Amino acid sequence: MDETDRQLMSLLRQDARLSVAALASRLGVSRGTVSNRLRKLEDEGTIVGYTVRLRPDVQTSDIKAWMSIAVEGNQTRTVIASLLGEPGVAVLHDTNGRWDLLAELRAANLQDLAQVLERIRLLKGISNTETSLHLQTYRLS
Repeated sequence: MDETDRQLMSLLRQDARLSVAALASRLGVSRGTVSNRLRKLEDEGTIVGYTVRLRPDVQTSDIKAWMSIAVEGNQTRTVIASLLGEPGVAVLHDTNGRWDLLAELRAANLQDLAQVLERIRLLKGISNTETSLHLQTYRLS
């Protein structure tokens, strides 16, 4: 996976309905290049599907979790680029302290969450993770 693949996945995360022509234009490559890269990413299992993002208040049945991530050495930028291409990562934060990154994860059910966790844990540059499920939110006014 190179920088063009990462940029392609980032564009798709922002709008999975972008046409191949629009993706090619934004990336500065040919439509054939985009089509070939999409096919390769799908065949490798990097892209496992395309989805619609809903407003947070509409996603009441989603399972939410937070994953604290420790990154090996100076691979933070590579790990961030990979995580931005992961459909299960809703939000990604750079942090300090024991963990380098904090990812808010979303999944339709526990089986989907397990697949997201497995894909993330297999990313090159991640040395350790810790995941907590979001059970309930309390608001102070």
